[in-house]
Amino acid sequence: MNENLAKLQKAIEPLRQEIINHKVYAAIKEIDDLKIFMQYHVFAVWDFMSLLKSLQINLTCTSIPWFPKGDANTRYLINEIVAGEESDVDSNGIRKSHFELYLDAMKQCGAATKQIEIFIESLKENGELSLAFDAAAVQPKAREFVEYTFETINSNRDYLQSAVFTFGREDLIPNMFISIVNDIHQNFPESISEFKYYLERHIEVDGDHHSHLALEMTANLCGNDEQKWLAAEKATIQSLQKRINLWDGVLEEIMERKLTEV
Repeated sequence: MNENLAKLQKAIEPLRQEIINHKVYAAIKEIDDLKIFMQYHVFAVWDFMSLLKSLQINLTCTSIPWFPKGDANTRYLINEIVAGEESDVDSNGIRKSHFELYLDAMKQCGAATKQIEIFIESLKENGELSLAFDAAAVQPKAREFVEYTFETINSNRDYLQSAVFTFGREDLIPNMFISIVNDIHQNFPESISEFKYYLERHIEVDGDHHSHLALEMTANLCGNDEQKWLAAEKATIQSLQKRINLWDGVLEEIMERKLTEV
């Protein structure tokens, strides 16, 4: 492996372990807990797509007239990832983005989608993140997570975007969470089969093929520039901390729900 990649991965490993071993997973015991998780997580699924498209815009020519832009290998890497994320297949073989797969899963299990829908409609109308957050009354931890992603997007630094995309998202679903979902699925297959499919697809496509592509893309963009690698490490650490904070918000709401039921 690229020496700089290995160094970055070593630097972020404690935070990755903190995410993988977060208490939120053990707190998910039933469908109502999973609904809360999904209502937060959907914002991370959505802004992942925005980060992905910002990379495509920066690394390929998306305007007319067309001209070759950047390195052809990097163009291939990002276009390959976009194709898989933006136009995958659902459990019935119908083409959908991973965000649309997630919405289908939320609707099947009864998780509220109104908040993310209001957020997106508001954003389409006014283009202002802050107004969309207010209109949808988005939870502070989810808001902070998305705001950091867009801070990275608006930096217009493709190597930072690539690092956050690669190390902050791709392989952070622990086996423990998969086991919990499988257990719930055994009892309520008609409620979470779509979510189980989403996770399996995420692991199959993102965790294997796309993670290798993303690693290569980040290595290409940072090259041998030490300052870029240092900045990429810092941005990734901040991104992982935002993920921890997001899971803290989910855990807090799940625990509050349990207390009110006692």
